[in-house]
Amino acid sequence: MLHGWRLRRERPRSERGSPSLMPDVSFPAPAGGRGWSLILALGITQVIGYGTLYYAFAVLAPRLTASFGWAPEWTYGGFAAGLLIGGAVAPFTGRMIDRYGTRLVMTLGSALAGLSLLALAEARGPVSYFVAMIAVEIVSTMVFYDAAFAALTQARGAGARRAISQLTLIGGFASTLFWPLTTTLLAWLDWRGIYRAYGVLQLVLCVPLHLVLLPGRVNRAPEMPKPDGAAPVLAATYLEGEARRSAFILLAFAFSLQGFVVSAMSIHLLTMLQGLGLSAAVAVTIGAMVGPSQVAGRLVEMLFGKNVSPVTTAWLSALLMPLGFLLLMLGSTTATLAGLFAIAYGISMGLGSIVRGTVPLQLFGPVGYGAMLGKLSAPGLVIKAAAPLAFAMLIERAGLMPGNALMVALSALAASALFLLARKVR
Repeated sequence: MLHGWRLRRERPRSERGSPSLMPDVSFPAPAGGRGWSLILALGITQVIGYGTLYYAFAVLAPRLTASFGWAPEWTYGGFAAGLLIGGAVAPFTGRMIDRYGTRLVMTLGSALAGLSLLALAEARGPVSYFVAMIAVEIVSTMVFYDAAFAALTQARGAGARRAISQLTLIGGFASTLFWPLTTTLLAWLDWRGIYRAYGVLQLVLCVPLHLVLLPGRVNRAPEMPKPDGAAPVLAATYLEGEARRSAFILLAFAFSLQGFVVSAMSIHLLTMLQGLGLSAAVAVTIGAMVGPSQVAGRLVEMLFGKNVSPVTTAWLSALLMPLGFLLLMLGSTTATLAGLFAIAYGISMGLGSIVRGTVPLQLFGPVGYGAMLGKLSAPGLVIKAAAPLAFAMLIERAGLMPGNALMVALSALAASALFLLARKVR
């Protein structure tokens, strides 16, 4: 029998006998157009950030390998090393966001991202390449979704859920835009020229957007007025103690397993589809369906998910992922089955990026939100670093079906953990 966890509401300061132990942090809510300008600015920088720092690598990796004249393991090894160290510094980045605000951290992150891409473009050997790749992945923790979610939470407090959904709706176009853009640029530039252009894009566009529109350092605890206009009440209805620790473990476990699956598929999806009998052209078409499916799932959540608990959205969306992979194991894979897989996988992946921001906000609250996201993402980033190589070794030695079965098992375990969390939280 599962025992539910009840979210505890903080009493007003005037009703408590001792001073609050909550950090001195505030979350002012933007009004009017400022709210939309913040979401739009973050949407633009997320598309550019993921496009230049993450998705471009999948297209440029073969050119890097050929240019350096080494084995592909060196190219992907630098990427994996960067993800590994980036995972280690993610909690530190989260604490910096809570302490100094997202304006400083994300502006600095964009500037360092531009310089890191320029350094990567000038890499001439394994040492300079690995250093540049590690720098790229470290600064990505300062500008990717976790930092952007913290910016929205610092701006809107506990009411940031809808803004997070709106942001991810825009961010879902990163791969849709930057995969073809990077491929097209290869007709005029080599990989070094492309990374130089992307570095300049970070400096001239992302830096000023973050500097001008993001919330600065915050000063007091989040409060909300009572309906009768009386003294403000602290808006804190969140898990504490053992319930908080257990929820954190379940979330970190689920997010880490999902991170392994998504990281492996980001590199090997097309190879897997072709290995299952689809032509290269069909595999590319199926792969291109994942991006729009992500956006469609996020749009549905934004329009109709207002009255659905984030933890319910989390396990329902996570369940689509193993169901999608099961479709690829139903005998001979057809384009129809593969297309259904891409839709289920894309929707699950799209909603997963939303719940990574909304579930911690619902359970743990806006105070210390940046540090909490950093701690939750750290084990997942480490596992994501190992996923592409581990999956490649598995399918090379055991075949595609065992690899597919592993994806089913890991994604099903993640969905089970989120379902257990939803059952416990009331």
